[in-house]
Amino acid sequence: MTKLSQFSLKIPEEQVALHPVNHRDEARLMVLDRKKGTIEHKQFKNVIDYFSDGDIFVFNDTKVFPARLCGNKEKTNAYIQVFLLRELNPELRVWDVLVDPARKIRIGNKLYFGEDNSMVAEVIDNTTSRGRILRFLYDGTHESFKKDLFELGRAPLPDEFLKLRDVEPEDLEDYQTIFAKNEGAVVAPAASLHFSRELMLRMQIKGINPTYLTLHAGLGNFAMIDVEDLTKYKMDSERVIVNENVVKDVNVAQENGHKICAVGTTVMRALETAVCTDGKIKPYDGWTNKFIFPPYDFSVASAMIANLYGSKSQLLMMAAAFGGYEFVMEGYQEAIKEKYRFGIYGDAMLII
Repeated sequence: MTKLSQFSLKIPEEQVALHPVNHRDEARLMVLDRKKGTIEHKQFKNVIDYFSDGDIFVFNDTKVFPARLCGNKEKTNAYIQVFLLRELNPELRVWDVLVDPARKIRIGNKLYFGEDNSMVAEVIDNTTSRGRILRFLYDGTHESFKKDLFELGRAPLPDEFLKLRDVEPEDLEDYQTIFAKNEGAVVAPAASLHFSRELMLRMQIKGINPTYLTLHAGLGNFAMIDVEDLTKYKMDSERVIVNENVVKDVNVAQENGHKICAVGTTVMRALETAVCTDGKIKPYDGWTNKFIFPPYDFSVASAMIANLYGSKSQLLMMAAAFGGYEFVMEGYQEAIKEKYRFGIYGDAMLII
């Protein structure tokens, strides 16, 4: 399945979730059993019913930072929006960003943020048609700079989502997993948003072990694929850290015949990046631009939790690669029929 058009879906706009459910683990869960060919409808809190003592869930512990800044351009006072992508030089306060509208933002321009213009940045380079490199003009420690900068920021919800509603204060908490630890993502690992502290405790009681890797998810997760032939598409690179602890947990579980559940597409991409030819994973600290679509032979995970993703998205393609193209697309049609909620705050799918 290497054609973009094969992943086209007609998802009713009213089924795009604009807010999360009141309790994270009470979203709906569609369970696709590949061996039985069955589709079940559950609540997310029932996900652990499909796992046993000794099985492991692999989570992404990346932490989303408030990457959207609203400000004004010097002299003209024109409204601008800056999306922080990554910090390039902490000592010099230099960041790689996207600017919108970008047409009139040039090298040397100063941009002002905050009600009293308390944060000032200077454009020092143009990288792409929308991209810029900013140097923030700030006296103080790096810690106080990051604190002040992030207090001005808003949750980095995807552009397509923001066509349906504005960013709200609650999004800073809602668009973050309960175990977020390592700052660096501008996209939340959405499949993990369904896990509550109560559910994690029930997992522990049942003997299902959590383990954590880090992949700082970027905007490439929501990029529009612009080629029909998927073999010609190139993913943006993302930073991955797979440490010794998760390597030991995954490899021991694999050796003992336990289930390994990849929670989300970012975890699956990280595992498939760190895997060796013998099917075991090794420590990895680097970058990945792995693009997974059908057909693909997975080496590590025996189960996957995914959200219900958008039409023609690389996230949908990865789920289809793992669950089988026809089976997963059948599940999506079922989800549309049964009024499941789609998107970052939507319902979930378990593929076993």
